Amino acid sequence: MTKKSLTDKTAFNPDPVLPFALRISDFEHAMLDIYDFFNDVNTLLSSKGLRRLDDMMRPAAMSGLISDMVTASLAKFSRSLVENRHFNGHPDLIVRGKYAGDSVASGLEGIEIKTTRKTGGAVDTHGARAQWMCVFVYEIDNITEPASERQSMRFTEIYLAHVEETDFRKNARGTLGTRTATLHRKGIAKLRAGWIYLENNGKSTTQTASVKN
Repeated sequence: MTKKSLTDKTAFNPDPVLPFALRISDFEHAMLDIYDFFNDVNTLLSSKGLRRLDDMMRPAAMSGLISDMVTASLAKFSRSLVENRHFNGHPDLIVRGKYAGDSVASGLEGIEIKTTRKTGGAVDTHGARAQWMCVFVYEIDNITEPASERQSMRFTEIYLAHVEETDFRKNARGTLGTRTATLHRKGIAKLRAGWIYLENNGKSTTQTASVKN
C-alpha cells in the first residue's frame, strides 16, 4: 500500500492577492498533479520491492525536482503564465508573449518558484532583486515504520508576494562559497502575509488515502 497525499480545501486562503490572472484552483490542480506523480511512481517502485522516490533522493535533488514540477504544473494550469525557456533564466514563470520566444535571461513580468522543507518559507536565493516570489513548503515522511506505510511528499505551506531588493539580507559564504541572499525579518513577514495555502497554521498534519497497488 502507498499513501497518497491530498489537499486540504480549508487550508487555502479565501481572499488571496493573486497576480497574472492566477486562481486558487491553479495551485490546487498543480498540487494534485504532483501528488498523482509521486503516488504513481511510488506505487510502481513498491510493487518491485524498491524504495520510494521520497526515500531514494537526496534533499537538494528532491527540492530541485519539486521546483521544476511546480513550475511546469502551474504553467499548465495558469491562463497567462508559461515556463521561461531560457536556461536558468529568471523568473521561472513568465507572462505568455511578453518576451521573444517566451525566453528571457532576467525579466520582471513573472514569478520565481522556490521550494523548501523549512517551515515558514525562508529560502536562499541567488541574489536580491525585486520580484514576485512563490515559495512551496513541503514535507517528507521518512519516519513512519514500516516504510511501506509512509505518506508521499506533500505541501504544507504556499506563499506568494512581491518583494523588493531591500527585503533581502546578503549571506557571507567565505572565499569558496556561493553568495546568496535571504529575505530578512520584514521581508519574510511580507512573504508570509501573502499566504496561499497553510495547513493547520503551519503545523504538521496528515491527510492520507490508501491506494491499492
